[in-house]
Amino acid sequence: MAGLETPTAGTVTMDPPVKGDAGGIAFVFQQPSLLPWRTALQNVVLPLDLIGKGSPVSRREIASDLLETVGLKEAATHFPSQLSGGMKMRVSIARALVTDPHVLLLDEPFAALDDMLRNQLGQLLLEIWERRRLTVVMVTHNIAESVLLSQRIAVMREGALASVLENPLPRPRTEDIRTTVEFGDFYGQVSHALRGE
Repeated sequence: MAGLETPTAGTVTMDPPVKGDAGGIAFVFQQPSLLPWRTALQNVVLPLDLIGKGSPVSRREIASDLLETVGLKEAATHFPSQLSGGMKMRVSIARALVTDPHVLLLDEPFAALDDMLRNQLGQLLLEIWERRRLTVVMVTHNIAESVLLSQRIAVMREGALASVLENPLPRPRTEDIRTTVEFGDFYGQVSHALRGE
């Protein structure tokens, strides 16, 4: 999907077309992959430096605003070794958003975090989506996370697409929706689809 490899079969079509090398596609991986010799702010600025977008002052302003968005404005001068796991992931999310991408690819970004932090970052992701309305594709093995965050769930089984489920839950969503009958019903549908039932 990111265009990093040539597919052996099939195509990925984006409308409008998106160029990853110009910042149109951004990634958040399982590990934050922050550069240890750069501060949180410098790590967020990095993609803008690499694509040469804007002046140095405007790059820092954009990065600073994003750190505020993810609740880390006070940690701008901290190095990764001074940040908790959740803070590092927030920096990683800010760095991914700094180029104002059309598509955000998430590869189990919260897998290494405890449930409370995972839920907090999931809620942050929902808030960011409500403001920006960019396309987000997320890989997760957590059914509850997929039900809370998704509009559509593509269920994979044995390396192949098994089914696609439309999420009927209303937006905007908060953590409270987890306690509803509707959430439980859709959770059950996804669970059955994963088992091939």
